[in-house]
Amino acid sequence: MTAISVRGLRKSYGELEAVRGVDFDVAPGETFGFLGPNGAGKSTTIKILCTLARATGGSASVAGFDVATQRDDVRRHIGLVFQDLTLDTYLSAEQNLRFHAELYGMPRATVQPRMRQVLEMVGLWERRASKVLTFSGGMKRRLEIARGLMHSPRVLFLDEPTVGLDPQTRASIWDYIHELRQQEEITIFLTTHYMDEAEHCDRIAIMDEGTLVALDTPAALKASVGTDRVTIRTADDQAALAVLGDAVLTTDGIVISVEDGEAYVPRLFGTLGVPITNVSISRPSLDDVFLSYTGRTIRDSEQAPGMPAIFAAMARR
Repeated sequence: MTAISVRGLRKSYGELEAVRGVDFDVAPGETFGFLGPNGAGKSTTIKILCTLARATGGSASVAGFDVATQRDDVRRHIGLVFQDLTLDTYLSAEQNLRFHAELYGMPRATVQPRMRQVLEMVGLWERRASKVLTFSGGMKRRLEIARGLMHSPRVLFLDEPTVGLDPQTRASIWDYIHELRQQEEITIFLTTHYMDEAEHCDRIAIMDEGTLVALDTPAALKASVGTDRVTIRTADDQAALAVLGDAVLTTDGIVISVEDGEAYVPRLFGTLGVPITNVSISRPSLDDVFLSYTGRTIRDSEQAPGMPAIFAAMARR
Protein backbone atom coordinates (compact mmCIF):
# COMPACT_ATOMS: atom_id res chain seq x y z
CA MET A 1 0.00 0.00 0.00
CA THR A 2 1.04 3.60 -0.51
CA ALA A 3 0.12 6.68 1.51
CA ILE A 4 0.27 8.85 -1.61
CA SER A 5 0.21 7.66 -5.22
CA VAL A 6 0.55 10.00 -8.19
CA ARG A 7 0.34 8.90 -11.84
CA GLY A 8 0.68 11.13 -14.89
CA LEU A 9 -0.54 14.16 -12.94
CA ARG A 10 -1.08 17.27 -15.05
CA LYS A 11 -2.40 20.75 -14.37
CA SER A 12 -2.84 23.52 -16.93
CA TYR A 13 -3.90 27.12 -16.57
CA GLY A 14 -4.92 28.02 -20.10
CA GLU A 15 -1.85 27.52 -22.24
CA LEU A 16 0.46 27.31 -19.22
CA GLU A 17 1.18 23.72 -18.16
CA ALA A 18 2.19 23.98 -14.50
CA VAL A 19 2.50 20.22 -13.85
CA ARG A 20 3.58 17.96 -16.71
CA GLY A 21 2.90 14.29 -16.11
CA VAL A 22 4.32 13.70 -12.62
CA ASP A 23 4.66 10.18 -11.15
CA PHE A 24 5.69 9.24 -7.59
CA ASP A 25 4.67 7.21 -4.54
CA VAL A 26 5.05 7.92 -0.84
CA ALA A 27 5.18 4.93 1.51
CA PRO A 28 3.21 4.77 4.77
CA GLY A 29 5.25 6.18 7.65
CA GLU A 30 7.70 7.93 5.34
CA THR A 31 8.93 11.50 5.73
CA PHE A 32 8.90 12.78 2.17
CA GLY A 33 10.50 16.09 1.19
CA PHE A 34 9.18 18.10 -1.76
CA LEU A 35 11.56 20.73 -3.12
CA GLY A 36 11.49 23.06 -6.07
CA PRO A 37 12.07 26.67 -7.13
CA ASN A 38 9.21 29.10 -7.41
CA GLY A 39 7.10 28.25 -10.45
CA ALA A 40 8.30 24.65 -10.57
CA GLY A 41 4.81 23.19 -10.06
CA LYS A 42 5.47 22.08 -6.50
CA SER A 43 2.72 24.15 -4.88
CA THR A 44 0.24 23.20 -7.59
CA THR A 45 0.93 19.50 -7.01
CA ILE A 46 0.44 19.89 -3.26
CA LYS A 47 -2.83 21.76 -3.77
CA ILE A 48 -4.13 18.91 -5.93
CA LEU A 49 -3.12 16.34 -3.29
CA CYS A 50 -4.90 18.38 -0.61
CA THR A 51 -8.03 18.77 -2.83
CA LEU A 52 -7.51 22.54 -3.07
CA ALA A 53 -7.20 22.31 -6.87
CA ARG A 54 -8.38 19.88 -9.53
CA ALA A 55 -5.98 18.15 -11.89
CA THR A 56 -6.26 18.58 -15.65
CA GLY A 57 -5.10 15.02 -16.26
CA GLY A 58 -3.70 11.93 -14.57
CA SER A 59 -4.65 10.63 -11.15
CA ALA A 60 -3.65 10.85 -7.50
CA SER A 61 -4.72 9.18 -4.30
CA VAL A 62 -4.01 10.10 -0.67
CA ALA A 63 -4.57 7.68 2.22
CA GLY A 64 -6.19 5.33 -0.30
CA PHE A 65 -8.75 7.85 -1.57
CA ASP A 66 -8.93 9.45 -5.01
CA VAL A 67 -8.38 13.21 -4.79
CA ALA A 68 -10.82 13.89 -7.62
CA THR A 69 -13.75 11.60 -6.75
CA GLN A 70 -13.37 11.14 -2.97
CA ARG A 71 -12.40 14.63 -1.88
CA ASP A 72 -14.23 14.57 1.46
CA ASP A 73 -12.58 11.26 2.40
CA VAL A 74 -9.17 12.68 1.54
CA ARG A 75 -9.81 15.76 3.72
CA ARG A 76 -10.85 13.64 6.68
CA HIS A 77 -7.61 11.66 6.52
CA ILE A 78 -5.06 14.45 6.09
CA GLY A 79 -3.76 17.21 8.32
CA LEU A 80 -2.41 20.54 7.08
CA VAL A 81 0.04 22.94 8.67
CA PHE A 82 0.23 26.06 6.53
CA GLN A 83 3.29 28.24 6.11
CA ASP A 84 1.32 31.30 7.22
CA LEU A 85 -0.23 31.49 10.68
CA THR A 86 -3.89 30.42 10.67
CA LEU A 87 -4.53 30.27 14.42
CA ASP A 88 -7.01 32.62 16.09
CA THR A 89 -4.63 34.47 18.37
CA TYR A 90 -7.43 35.87 20.53
CA LEU A 91 -8.52 32.37 21.51
CA SER A 92 -6.68 30.05 23.86
CA ALA A 93 -4.75 27.02 22.61
CA GLU A 94 -7.56 24.78 23.87
CA GLN A 95 -10.25 26.82 22.11
CA ASN A 96 -8.36 26.65 18.82
CA LEU A 97 -8.19 22.86 19.03
CA ARG A 98 -11.84 22.51 20.05
CA PHE A 99 -12.89 24.62 17.07
CA HIS A 100 -10.83 22.37 14.79
CA ALA A 101 -12.44 19.28 16.34
CA GLU A 102 -15.90 20.73 15.62
CA LEU A 103 -14.99 21.33 11.97
CA TYR A 104 -13.96 17.71 11.58
CA GLY A 105 -16.95 16.31 13.44
CA MET A 106 -14.93 14.58 16.12
CA PRO A 107 -17.09 12.77 18.72
CA ARG A 108 -17.22 14.93 21.86
CA ALA A 109 -16.05 12.11 24.09
CA THR A 110 -12.79 11.87 22.15
CA VAL A 111 -11.92 15.57 22.02
CA GLN A 112 -10.52 16.13 25.55
CA PRO A 113 -8.26 13.05 25.71
CA ARG A 114 -7.02 13.62 22.17
CA MET A 115 -6.36 17.29 22.88
CA ARG A 116 -4.30 16.42 25.94
CA GLN A 117 -2.38 13.83 23.95
CA VAL A 118 -1.37 16.18 21.12
CA LEU A 119 -0.64 19.15 23.41
CA GLU A 120 1.58 17.02 25.63
CA MET A 121 3.32 15.74 22.52
CA VAL A 122 4.35 19.30 21.56
CA GLY A 123 4.96 20.45 25.14
CA LEU A 124 2.01 22.86 25.41
CA TRP A 125 -0.42 21.13 27.76
CA GLU A 126 0.43 23.47 30.64
CA ARG A 127 -0.29 26.46 28.38
CA ARG A 128 -3.62 25.18 27.07
CA ALA A 129 -5.62 28.00 28.69
CA SER A 130 -3.30 30.77 27.48
CA LYS A 131 -4.27 32.99 24.58
CA VAL A 132 -2.24 32.28 21.46
CA LEU A 133 -1.20 35.94 21.17
CA THR A 134 1.03 35.35 24.23
CA PHE A 135 2.91 32.52 22.49
CA SER A 136 6.32 32.77 20.85
CA GLY A 137 6.73 31.94 17.17
CA GLY A 138 7.97 28.45 17.97
CA MET A 139 5.06 27.78 20.34
CA LYS A 140 2.55 28.88 17.69
CA ARG A 141 4.14 26.53 15.15
CA ARG A 142 4.00 23.66 17.65
CA LEU A 143 0.34 24.44 18.35
CA GLU A 144 -0.42 24.39 14.62
CA ILE A 145 1.20 20.96 14.36
CA ALA A 146 -0.91 19.80 17.31
CA ARG A 147 -4.03 21.14 15.61
CA GLY A 148 -3.15 19.31 12.41
CA LEU A 149 -2.95 16.07 14.41
CA MET A 150 -6.22 16.51 16.36
CA HIS A 151 -8.39 14.40 14.06
CA SER A 152 -5.73 11.63 13.79
CA PRO A 153 -4.83 12.06 10.10
CA ARG A 154 -2.98 9.37 8.21
CA VAL A 155 -0.99 11.91 6.19
CA LEU A 156 0.28 15.25 7.53
CA PHE A 157 1.23 18.01 5.07
CA LEU A 158 3.73 20.52 6.46
CA ASP A 159 4.29 23.60 4.30
CA GLU A 160 7.58 25.24 5.36
CA PRO A 161 7.06 24.15 9.00
CA THR A 162 9.98 26.15 10.43
CA VAL A 163 10.10 29.23 8.19
CA GLY A 164 10.99 32.39 10.08
CA LEU A 165 12.13 30.57 13.23
CA ASP A 166 15.57 30.82 14.81
CA PRO A 167 17.95 27.81 14.45
CA GLN A 168 17.39 26.57 18.01
CA THR A 169 13.60 26.64 17.64
CA ARG A 170 13.85 24.99 14.22
CA ALA A 171 15.83 22.14 15.79
CA SER A 172 13.24 21.70 18.55
CA ILE A 173 10.41 21.62 15.99
CA TRP A 174 12.19 18.79 14.22
CA ASP A 175 12.52 16.91 17.50
CA TYR A 176 8.73 17.12 17.85
CA ILE A 177 8.23 16.02 14.23
CA HIS A 178 10.40 12.93 14.75
CA GLU A 179 8.56 12.12 17.97
CA LEU A 180 5.11 12.45 16.45
CA ARG A 181 6.05 10.15 13.58
CA GLN A 182 7.08 7.49 16.07
CA GLN A 183 3.98 7.92 18.24
CA GLU A 184 1.38 8.44 15.52
CA GLU A 185 2.77 6.16 12.76
CA ILE A 186 1.97 8.97 10.39
CA THR A 187 3.18 9.82 6.89
CA ILE A 188 4.72 13.29 6.60
CA PHE A 189 4.82 15.23 3.34
CA LEU A 190 6.74 18.47 3.74
CA THR A 191 8.16 21.37 1.80
CA THR A 192 11.19 23.31 2.97
CA HIS A 193 13.78 25.64 1.54
CA TYR A 194 16.26 24.79 4.32
CA MET A 195 18.60 22.20 2.82
CA ASP A 196 19.79 21.04 6.24
CA GLU A 197 16.16 20.18 7.09
CA ALA A 198 15.78 18.15 3.90
CA GLU A 199 18.41 15.82 5.37
CA HIS A 200 15.73 14.68 7.86
CA CYS A 201 13.64 13.21 5.03
CA ASP A 202 13.66 9.55 4.05
CA ARG A 203 13.42 10.61 0.40
CA ILE A 204 13.41 13.89 -1.50
CA ALA A 205 11.65 14.83 -4.73
CA ILE A 206 12.85 17.85 -6.73
CA MET A 207 10.52 19.50 -9.25
CA ASP A 208 11.51 21.97 -11.94
CA GLU A 209 9.41 23.45 -14.75
CA GLY A 210 6.50 21.14 -14.01
CA THR A 211 8.43 17.87 -14.09
CA LEU A 212 10.02 15.64 -11.47
CA VAL A 213 13.76 15.86 -12.12
CA ALA A 214 15.06 13.81 -9.17
CA LEU A 215 13.71 11.47 -6.49
CA ASP A 216 15.85 9.48 -4.08
CA THR A 217 17.32 9.40 -0.58
CA PRO A 218 19.45 12.38 0.46
CA ALA A 219 22.57 10.20 0.42
CA ALA A 220 21.87 8.83 -3.06
CA LEU A 221 21.12 12.28 -4.45
CA LYS A 222 24.39 13.67 -3.13
CA ALA A 223 26.27 10.68 -4.53
CA SER A 224 24.70 11.31 -7.94
CA VAL A 225 26.37 14.73 -8.09
CA GLY A 226 29.71 13.18 -7.31
CA THR A 227 31.81 16.31 -7.73
CA ASP A 228 33.45 19.01 -5.65
CA ARG A 229 31.93 22.48 -5.66
CA VAL A 230 34.35 25.34 -6.28
CA THR A 231 32.88 28.77 -5.56
CA ILE A 232 34.80 31.88 -6.62
CA ARG A 233 34.40 35.63 -6.52
CA THR A 234 36.16 37.62 -9.22
CA ALA A 235 36.79 41.20 -10.28
CA ASP A 236 34.56 40.61 -13.33
CA ASP A 237 32.10 37.72 -12.96
CA GLN A 238 30.65 38.06 -16.46
CA ALA A 239 34.08 37.86 -18.05
CA ALA A 240 34.93 34.87 -15.87
CA LEU A 241 31.71 33.11 -16.87
CA ALA A 242 32.55 33.63 -20.55
CA VAL A 243 35.89 31.90 -20.00
CA LEU A 244 34.62 29.10 -17.80
CA GLY A 245 31.59 28.21 -19.91
CA ASP A 246 30.14 25.37 -17.81
CA ALA A 247 29.61 27.35 -14.58
CA VAL A 248 26.68 28.95 -12.75
CA LEU A 249 26.45 32.44 -11.24
CA THR A 250 24.67 32.39 -7.86
CA THR A 251 24.34 34.77 -4.93
CA ASP A 252 27.32 32.98 -3.38
CA GLY A 253 29.50 33.59 -6.44
CA ILE A 254 30.44 31.58 -9.53
CA VAL A 255 30.01 27.85 -8.90
CA ILE A 256 32.01 25.26 -10.85
CA SER A 257 31.51 21.50 -10.40
CA VAL A 258 34.75 19.52 -10.78
CA GLU A 259 36.06 16.07 -9.86
CA ASP A 260 38.99 17.26 -7.74
CA GLY A 261 38.59 20.77 -6.38
CA GLU A 262 42.01 20.96 -4.71
CA ALA A 263 43.79 20.12 -7.95
CA TYR A 264 41.52 22.38 -10.02
CA VAL A 265 41.94 25.63 -8.09
CA PRO A 266 45.69 26.17 -8.76
CA ARG A 267 45.09 25.64 -12.50
CA LEU A 268 42.14 28.04 -12.35
CA PHE A 269 44.32 30.86 -10.97
CA GLY A 270 46.77 30.36 -13.80
CA THR A 271 44.30 30.18 -16.70
CA LEU A 272 41.23 32.27 -15.86
CA GLY A 273 42.70 35.62 -16.83
CA VAL A 274 40.38 37.45 -14.40
CA PRO A 275 41.50 38.35 -10.86
CA ILE A 276 39.98 35.97 -8.28
CA THR A 277 39.10 37.69 -5.00
CA ASN A 278 37.76 34.71 -3.06
CA VAL A 279 37.63 30.92 -3.45
CA SER A 280 36.14 28.02 -1.48
CA ILE A 281 35.82 24.27 -2.01
CA SER A 282 33.05 22.05 -0.62
CA ARG A 283 31.99 18.44 -0.94
CA PRO A 284 28.60 17.58 -2.51
CA SER A 285 25.59 18.69 -0.46
CA LEU A 286 21.86 18.91 -1.11
CA ASP A 287 22.47 22.49 -2.22
CA ASP A 288 24.72 21.07 -4.94
CA VAL A 289 22.05 18.53 -5.88
CA PHE A 290 19.48 21.29 -6.22
CA LEU A 291 21.90 23.38 -8.26
CA SER A 292 22.77 20.42 -10.49
CA TYR A 293 19.17 19.61 -11.36
CA THR A 294 17.64 23.09 -11.53
CA GLY A 295 20.53 25.36 -12.48
CA ARG A 296 20.15 27.54 -9.37
CA THR A 297 20.50 27.29 -5.62
CA ILE A 298 17.48 27.20 -3.35
CA ARG A 299 18.44 30.63 -1.99
CA ASP A 300 18.42 32.06 -5.50
CA SER A 301 14.87 30.81 -6.00
CA GLU A 302 12.03 32.91 -4.70
CA GLN A 303 10.28 31.35 -1.77
CA ALA A 304 7.06 29.77 -2.97
CA PRO A 305 3.90 31.25 -1.44
CA GLY A 306 2.09 29.22 1.19
CA MET A 307 -1.02 27.27 0.41
CA PRO A 308 -4.16 29.36 0.82
CA ALA A 309 -5.69 29.10 4.25
CA ILE A 310 -9.12 28.03 3.11
CA PHE A 311 -8.95 24.35 3.99
CA ALA A 312 -10.73 24.75 7.29
CA ALA A 313 -13.74 26.30 5.58
CA MET A 314 -13.73 23.60 2.94
CA ALA A 315 -13.76 20.94 5.65
CA ARG A 316 -17.31 21.98 6.51
CA ARG A 317 -18.53 20.85 3.10
